[in-house]
Amino acid sequence: MSDPRLRKIHVNGVELAYFERNQPQPGEPTLLLVHATGFHGRIWDRVLEPFGDCHSIALEQRGHGRSEKRKIEHWQVVGEDVAAFVEALELSNLIGIGHSMGAHALVDAAAATGAFARLLLLDPTIPDPEAFTNPTLAFDLPDGMHPAARRYNAFTSVDDMMERLAPKSAFPLYDPQTFRDYCEHGLVASANGGMTLACPPEIEASVYMASRSNVAIFDSVAKVDVPVLVVRAKAPEAERGIMDFASSPTWPGLAARFPQGRELHWPHVTHFIPMQAPDAVIELMAQEIEAWRRDRTDA
Repeated sequence: MSDPRLRKIHVNGVELAYFERNQPQPGEPTLLLVHATGFHGRIWDRVLEPFGDCHSIALEQRGHGRSEKRKIEHWQVVGEDVAAFVEALELSNLIGIGHSMGAHALVDAAAATGAFARLLLLDPTIPDPEAFTNPTLAFDLPDGMHPAARRYNAFTSVDDMMERLAPKSAFPLYDPQTFRDYCEHGLVASANGGMTLACPPEIEASVYMASRSNVAIFDSVAKVDVPVLVVRAKAPEAERGIMDFASSPTWPGLAARFPQGRELHWPHVTHFIPMQAPDAVIELMAQEIEAWRRDRTDA
């Protein structure tokens, strides 16, 4: 599969980067992929390999990857970014594939535009409605700063990053190619000749601090009248820590709130579904493409 073309566009007051493969084809869908907090557009390379002939776009959210470094202070803005992006490029026949915050953004975008035909939401960060009663994280933050703001952020090379992260957190569970892609495309050159994270720690922290800001997401859920598949990972422990990113943030009742929602519960995987189980995601993507084609034939 050839390398995607890096493009940039200014929408909704911010410059967004995206990686595009191929061109729209008559009678075929476009895959629009939106990553999670702290990641980037090239994290999808592994799952896109079998779809080398498809038109696909992997968007990099504000503050992430090669997009403009802007903090996210309200999650409504990420959906607005995606909707403005879709409209600016005049995209249609979209199968939206999102992970975590990226899945959250796709729901708002799909409610705002008629460009989406189907959604595949991988462990979307949409918790129980009651969670939104607290506008900030329901954790004790004595210094007012999320721990993500203190992430290590000075590397000499991609290999340095890989060596440091390989034994930590959920990284040992990552597919090897996906882990390399995460590191290789998740660094940018710094002024001192080294490398730093493409999503600066303070921006990642801002995302987590605002993660319960968009209660209007449930209005969007009710409006998205296209087939939606919610894939939910393992349930969190009773006492979930602030840096527990391994378990699912998805409300078990979410799929039932969509007019055409359905759910797959995968208790055997962590929240990092595309990184840990890319082959399973590939299978779901292929099923969504075939379902889109059937829908077109039946129509």
